[in-house]
Amino acid sequence: MGKIKGTRAERELVHMLWSSDFAALRAAGSGSTPLPCPDIIAGNGIRKLAIECKSLKDKAEYIKKEKVEELIHFAKKFGAEPWIAIRFDNEGWFFLNHEDVERSKEGSYIIPLELARERGLTFKELIEKVY
Repeated sequence: MGKIKGTRAERELVHMLWSSDFAALRAAGSGSTPLPCPDIIAGNGIRKLAIECKSLKDKAEYIKKEKVEELIHFAKKFGAEPWIAIRFDNEGWFFLNHEDVERSKEGSYIIPLELARERGLTFKELIEKVY
């Protein structure tokens, strides 16, 4: 995802979370630190979310295995739910658990639009999900 497009998508998601009674922020070090760091951290006093964001115009996204492993590691240490958020142009947001994502032979995570529609949660479903 391009830096400007990615930043815009992350800000959009932060505003959506705030509008749904979650406190949320973009993690400043995401992608620029050797430490595990998700793109967005959010919580509402009951749930904590660690979110890796992707925004694209194509019909599939590939995410390096290491990036997802870092998300899972951070979420576990923080006590948060790890989510991959993907925004397809003209489709909106989908939220996926890493276990629901297909893997390439090299271990990368592959998220085609069809898989996101089939296995992903909408924003409304994500924020209403109860554990």
